[in-house]
Parts: sequence; C-alpha cells; structure tokens
Amino acid sequence: MMSGGVDSSVAAALLVDEGHEVVGATLKLWGGESDSGCCSISDVDDARRVADHLGIDHHTFNFGDAFTEHVVAPYAADHAAGRTPNPCIECNRHIKFAAVDERARRLGFDAVATGHHARVVQLPDGTRRIARGADADKDQSYVLHVLDQDRLSRTLLPIGGLHKDQVRAHAAAAGLRTASKPDSQDVCFITKAQGRGSFLGDRIPLTPARVVDVAGTAVGHVAAVELVTLGQRKGLGLPGGTDPRYVVGIDRATATVTVGGPEDLLVAEQLVAGWAWSAGPESGDVAVQVSAHGRPKAARVVTDRDGGAVVRWAEPQRRVAAGQSVVAYVDDLVVGGGTAT
Repeated sequence: MMSGGVDSSVAAALLVDEGHEVVGATLKLWGGESDSGCCSISDVDDARRVADHLGIDHHTFNFGDAFTEHVVAPYAADHAAGRTPNPCIECNRHIKFAAVDERARRLGFDAVATGHHARVVQLPDGTRRIARGADADKDQSYVLHVLDQDRLSRTLLPIGGLHKDQVRAHAAAAGLRTASKPDSQDVCFITKAQGRGSFLGDRIPLTPARVVDVAGTAVGHVAAVELVTLGQRKGLGLPGGTDPRYVVGIDRATATVTVGGPEDLLVAEQLVAGWAWSAGPESGDVAVQVSAHGRPKAARVVTDRDGGAVVRWAEPQRRVAAGQSVVAYVDDLVVGGGTAT
C-alpha cells in the first residue's frame, strides 16, 4: 500500500530493489475534507508519481463505504456511548489488513506490504508475531496487534528494521519526491480547522456536563461530556492555582464528569474485552502497553472463554479509557491484545 508518504514509498522501493514484482495501491478512504497528510488528492498524486519513478504500476482502490461503516460511524458511536475509540486500529483491523488483503487475494497477489515501522518475525514453531520496529520513536507495533496468523503470513513490513532518518536518506538517494514530506496525523478524517468537537457535533448530540470533585462539589462545567476522556487533564476549563486534576470518572447518564488527583486513577486490574492471543496464551508475566507510545508495564493477563480478560498489574496503574487498546508484549513481540472496557 502506498499512502503517498515517505515510509510506504521506501517500502515499495526496497521491494523493487529486492526483485519482487510490485504494484502500488493507494486507498481512497475518506470523501470529506482532509488536511492531515493522508486521504487527499495530493497524496494519491504523490503515490502515483513515486510508482512511476520506480517503474511499477499503480492503482487506487476506493474503500470509502467500508471506511465509513467500520471506522467513521463507530468512532462517532463510541463517543456517544462514552468510549474513547482508536480509529487507526479499526482501520487496520477492517480496511488495510482485511479488505485490502481480500482484494489482493482476488487479484492474485501473494502479499500486502505497508510502510509501518514494525516487523513480522517467524518463530521456530512456525507461528508469526508482530515485533517492534527498530526506531523506538516511530514504532507502530501497538496499532498492528489486531493481525492474526493468516494476515501475518501475507504481510510484509520492509522498513521495520530502519530508523526514520535512514528511511528519509534512502528516499533522497533514490530521488523519491516524498523524501522530505512531513508525517501524517493520526485521524485522517478530522481537519485542524474543523476539530473533533465540530466533527462529532455534526453526527451525534453533544451534552453539556457539570464537573465535580471526588467529594461531589461542583467545580465547573464542560461543553460536551462526549468529548471528555478518562485521565484527561487539559481542556476542562477549571481554574488554576490548584494541584493537577484529572478526569477520574464520567457518568453519561447524569452528564457528570468527576475530577481528582492522579492517585484516584490507580487500579490493580484492568478489564478488557475482545482479547485475542497472537498464537497461544501466555501464562507468565508480560509487558502491557496502553497507548501507541506508552511505556509497557509488568502484568499478567487472565482470559475467559468469551474473549474477556483481566490485566493484573504488578503495581497499580492508571485506569485505561474504555475503547482504547491494551496490548501485551514478551520482549519485543506482540503476544495479544484487546479493548479496555
């Protein structure tokens, strides 16, 4: 897949250099405005010109309806229900490594390659894992935890062993027009000018909410409870001059947001839904990461037959906002993951 950025451009170039038969495919996902560096006409043009420079064919696949169904609509619905979604992970789950792979199979291709900063490794028992990329600052293994063994067997991540400066150097040496192109933002369908509030306000009702402290004393209000997330500190409009206050509770039914100190967020366990192991269960200690670039923390994961899981922290950790991904690692390998409830 060629997004029109430097990473996917170099991924294609490396595969060409290795002698693979490569065809560039750019996805048209979002039909609305975009200023984030992806899903725009200029990105399609950049990808097409890079493909032409590399001497490979280029196609544009329109998955707009699937993107709206599986990414945009759930994003709005999650906010309405008080969850904090991760649309990039859902895009990977349903579009980039599902719909695209199915299209590639029908067209007779052996694999799908992307410019993600992660690696696919095969273990001695034949199973595969997503592994962290060489560049810790750009590592994207967290957002790829949704790939199962079938998808991993058909996935190539050519730049996973490179640092970002090496990627840009390779692009410059190859004369690729994307060599100095800025990285894209995470949410491609929300523009900087529009913002999340305006985007969601066009799709769901936004409810003003009162803000109280842990004792129940009113301390302020927010314009929309749907825009508040657990652990949030900024953007609450609270008066300064006090110790830092974080969102420690959100009650959609009463439109009430509770704030407290960092200690009020600490828990010994985290409930997770939809847990899936990459190959087989891990019964010992793992390192659990709860954001794309967060620091992994020691824990054990206990699962049930219905896909539920309990993450038991070695030391109390902050609660994870419902809707966010919880991903387990052993060393640099992704071994499982699910969604916080």
